[in-house]
Amino acid sequence: MKTKNIKVTGELSHKVYAKDIILYILSKYGVSVGSGYAIEFFGETIEKMSMDERMTLCNMSIEAGAKVGLVKPDEVTFEYVKEQLKKNNKDISTTRISDWCSLYTDDESAFDKIIHIDATKIKPQVTWGTNPGMGIAIDENLPHIIDDNYKKAYDYMGLAPNDKITKIPIKHVFIGSCTNSRYSDLEIVAEIVKGKKVNENVSAVIVPGSKMAMKEAEANGLDKIFLDAGFEWREPGCSSCLGMNPDLIPEYEHCASTSNRNFEGRQGKNSRTHLASPAMAAAAAIVGHFVDIRNENWHEEAK
Repeated sequence: MKTKNIKVTGELSHKVYAKDIILYILSKYGVSVGSGYAIEFFGETIEKMSMDERMTLCNMSIEAGAKVGLVKPDEVTFEYVKEQLKKNNKDISTTRISDWCSLYTDDESAFDKIIHIDATKIKPQVTWGTNPGMGIAIDENLPHIIDDNYKKAYDYMGLAPNDKITKIPIKHVFIGSCTNSRYSDLEIVAEIVKGKKVNENVSAVIVPGSKMAMKEAEANGLDKIFLDAGFEWREPGCSSCLGMNPDLIPEYEHCASTSNRNFEGRQGKNSRTHLASPAMAAAAAIVGHFVDIRNENWHEEAK
């Protein structure tokens, strides 16, 4: 495979997350940016990320059309693997780690193509259309129609150019999926919703991404925070990520989702999906529409 390197540098702004990075990349370069390539994410911003955050980027590499998404193994990787093995009373040899270190790409010129992303320019992202590349920053208005795909997306979503993303009435919130429902994601959601209440017009569900994430969340009392706020707390599974089970989003209603895809009918017939980070989705559940969570008083915007 050809290799495409996405180099991310700079400090992320407050309340901007890994999900925002990948949605920003997709909105800027499109859902075919990785077609035919293996994508490697690197740069100082990536090196500072936890394994969970890196997994979010790699998970959505397929939404960029890539065959593979990866981050080079480093001390963050090794410590993560050590911790997982320790839970099963196992250890890892220094030889194994040494072998992994040999997988590094030392010379950037070895890549077929490099894209540079300035993390300081990334704001909280939300998708407005029917593929993950149809997204904007929270403080932008919806874009002009540039082709038939945009027109079709607007018709399906019941939106129009120059609309504000903050004016879309969110009736459903789904915090779950393999993309963004790890324990660290649930911690972020708990921080956002603690002491607040889900908007009376919103049905909000939290589905942990694994049994392990669920157990850790319950051991640390996060489930109580969610329940007190008015969220449903579910068993691990796909749930509302895709329309293949009873957890469907009703026709023509808008859902803030932490999953990876927002295609037509993804969450049910004529459902309207908006992808966002766990923090953005959680705030939408409280307010009833998307808000700029960088604003300290975002929760006062409730209807």
